[in-house]
Parts: sequence; structure tokens; C-alpha cells
Amino acid sequence: MHVIVGAGPVGSRTALLLAERGETVRVISRSGRGPSAERIELVAADATDPAKLTELSKGATAIYNCANPAYHTWLTDWPPLAASLLQAAEANQALLVTFSNLYGYGPVSGPITAATPMRAEHPKLRVRRQMWEDALAAHLAGKVRVTEARASDFIGSESNSVLSDVVLKRTVNGKSAFAFGDPDAPHSWTNVNDVAKTLVAIAGDERAWGKAWLVPTAAPMSVRQAANRANELAGLGKAKISTVPYAMLWTMGLFSKVMKELRATYYQFAKPFTIDSSLTEQTFGLTPTSMDESLLASTRLDRNR
Repeated sequence: MHVIVGAGPVGSRTALLLAERGETVRVISRSGRGPSAERIELVAADATDPAKLTELSKGATAIYNCANPAYHTWLTDWPPLAASLLQAAEANQALLVTFSNLYGYGPVSGPITAATPMRAEHPKLRVRRQMWEDALAAHLAGKVRVTEARASDFIGSESNSVLSDVVLKRTVNGKSAFAFGDPDAPHSWTNVNDVAKTLVAIAGDERAWGKAWLVPTAAPMSVRQAANRANELAGLGKAKISTVPYAMLWTMGLFSKVMKELRATYYQFAKPFTIDSSLTEQTFGLTPTSMDESLLASTRLDRNR
């Protein structure tokens, strides 16, 4: 049995992929919602309760952390959830497979690779770094087996991302869109389906355990390049992109909790922010979804809204 905590895009896709392979899957979320398919059981529970999570994951081969607390509550919600997941994995001798992002690296001066150290110090960014450091320490101490997949900002159908939700849903419908930072700075965009494939791959390969892996991701594109290409694929003219100055973002943060939190990650869009996932691709024989395919998925979704 595979236990997945979180029923968002990543958790749902991972559950479906495992079920298609013939695995028994239990998806745990507060709401009890999730993908409806044979071999998938949906359970409503609070995963921050270590006793309850340990009970629900009894007999599990692997526990997947695909949870996604509200963006502005990370500092309060992530620590107890991460501790509960570790405890449940250790108690049941299950592999802990975590889906993560690039926040733990903090600002970087070049492409993020498998050798790039995590140096985030801002509290908002450090929480993901600390989660991995705690999990790795437990792994090295022989208490539990862990592995982690790290993705850049999402793209693709139902990706819930800055590019898809803030930019493409407007530009593909002929409207102007606002971009944070520099719309011409190269940026890496990870397809959600590739995250699920990576989680399943690293869960089933002992070479992955005790390490973190960058999800296979297509060559970088700036926000403007991505919007223009999406419009081209949709048979439209060039996209209209305007920049949101940092001062405006700061002001917007006075009225929006989410916008306030985006101040901490502004650096990711103010200059090039890319990854090199070649080691993951070579090790597990994975290939990233092409940007054209990802953009088509995003534009089809938006044009049907």
C-alpha cells in the first residue's frame, strides 16, 4: 500500500499513476476528497496528528508528502505536519517520499543543480530547507528512509501557478497580463505530471534514497517568451505583458496575505532562476514534458473557462 498525504494536483496525479501500475493507494486529506479510481481509497483525516497518521499508514510501503498548506501559514503549519510524517514513516518502517520546491536554496547566482547547497535563511524559505535537513538527519541515523523531489514553478493543466493563473489565462484570451520582476528573465517551469512520475520513480529505486532530486524540467523560458509561445500555439498575436514593480507588490501586500508572502520570493522572478535536472533524467531514464505540450495544456484549460 502507498499512502499519499494531500489531494491537490501532485497528490492526485501520483495516486492515479500508482493505481494504474496496480498499486493500492490511500489518499489522506482534511476534506476526504481526491481522485476517484479503482484501487484508490479516500480518507478524511488531520495528518498533523501523528497517532492518527501512523494508524492510517500501517503496512504502507511508502508515505508521500504531497501536502500544500496555505501559502501564508507555512511557518505554523509545516513543522507539525513534517514531524508527523516523519514519525509515521519511522513507526511503520515506510519510505518517506517528499514533494518539495526550490525555496530551500534561497537566492542563487546560476542554475540550480544536484550539487547546489541549500542556503535559504529567510524564515519563509528556510522552512523547506529545515524539513529536508530534519528528514535527512533521521535517514542518516538509521531511523527512517527518505527521499525528496524538488520542482520549479508549475505549468500545465490545473497547475495552479503564477504563469498559468496570473499570466496565461489572460494573455491567451487577448488580455494584458502583469508579471512579477523581470518578464524577460529566463525561468524554469515544471510540468505537474513530471512531478508525479519522479515521485513514483524515486520511491521505487534505492539509488534515490537519502538524496534529493530535481524533477525533470524543460529548457528555461522567460514569462514573455512563454506567453508569446502560448499565443502562437493558440493562433494568436504576441502577448501583452506589463511589469509589477516591487514597490507595487509591497503595497499590495498590505491588503493581501498571499501578496505579502510573495515579497520573500521576488528574487525568483527578478533575475534568471533556472534548474539543471540532467542528473535525475540520466539516473532514472526520465524526460521532461516539452514546453509546447505544457503550454498547450495551460492554454486549452484557460480558453475553456
